[in-house]
Amino acid sequence: MIDTSKIIIVGDRVLIKPEEDLEKTNSGLYLPPGIKEKEKVQGGYIIKVGPGYPIASPVDDDEPWKQGKQTKYIPLQAKEGDFAIFMRKEAIDIELDKKKLVIVPQSAILLLMRDEELFN
Repeated sequence: MIDTSKIIIVGDRVLIKPEEDLEKTNSGLYLPPGIKEKEKVQGGYIIKVGPGYPIASPVDDDEPWKQGKQTKYIPLQAKEGDFAIFMRKEAIDIELDKKKLVIVPQSAILLLMRDEELFN
């Protein structure tokens, strides 16, 4: 398994381990042959997610120099362990520990499949 303890995913992005040859997902979802041929979408398991979309904090007009305020985020729908179908053209390929991974913005994810039994 990939050690993700030192990886910080920024913003609304997710780190995905793509499936190499995907006709049927482990959860039973079949992808039509046309999708595989066109390679416009791909599937894989989400390994790590970013904090989400940052929310602008109100400005303190009396002390604009204040530092150290915590940024607040709107969390992502995607969670670690989800199976995601995503737009291939939005993916950025990386290699970590000799394994191919992709970084994808949540907006490029078309479908999430969550198996709640994995977390129990």
